[in-house]
Amino acid sequence: MELRRIARAAGAALLAVGMVASATGTATAAPQAAKKKQITCYKGTVAKKYTATKCPKGWSPKKPAAKPAASAKTVAFNATYKGNLTMLWSSSDVKVTDLSGTSSDAGAAGLAAMTATGTSSPSSQCAAISGEGTLGSGANTLKFKVDPKTQGCAADSAAPSNVAVTGTVTVTGGTGKFAGATGTLTVKGGFFVKSTAAGTKDSQAFTATFTGSIKLK
Repeated sequence: MELRRIARAAGAALLAVGMVASATGTATAAPQAAKKKQITCYKGTVAKKYTATKCPKGWSPKKPAAKPAASAKTVAFNATYKGNLTMLWSSSDVKVTDLSGTSSDAGAAGLAAMTATGTSSPSSQCAAISGEGTLGSGANTLKFKVDPKTQGCAADSAAPSNVAVTGTVTVTGGTGKFAGATGTLTVKGGFFVKSTAAGTKDSQAFTATFTGSIKLK
């Protein structure tokens, strides 16, 4: 009996020693190093990928916010062009084969010159005009297209007669500082028609005033 009590006491003592060792952490394993992974780091507009736990000095893990798009600039436009146009009449229509003029009003905008071509098929005193043209010269130009509702109306039922032009043109772009320009301009002008006989080629003075606004990118 005495031997069994001694054995049980020894076992209890060993169990107590084991519990104390566990509680004091003598058997705890050392913590593992943080694992590296692929991350994206940013510096201004540059982005790079690194296999690391954090971004290098001078780089940030936060993607910079996108800059807001620049708003279009609206520019008022009011200019009168004067020059000459050449008309070629056929039995069915009239073509403006050449039109060129200048404006002192648009000199500050760099659009002092004007060139254009157009056509019309008059069957009454008022007829629709189609065409396209350019304002300016050199590196900075503005392109436009005559809108379908633009008309030329003769003062008299037969030539010779003055013709008044009213309507709008659509800005379709440009070059240089006017690249990507948009807008609608009202146009008013006039010229003189000497004869409408087929085969007649006539050159006359013209005026054209453009008013409105242009949006620049």
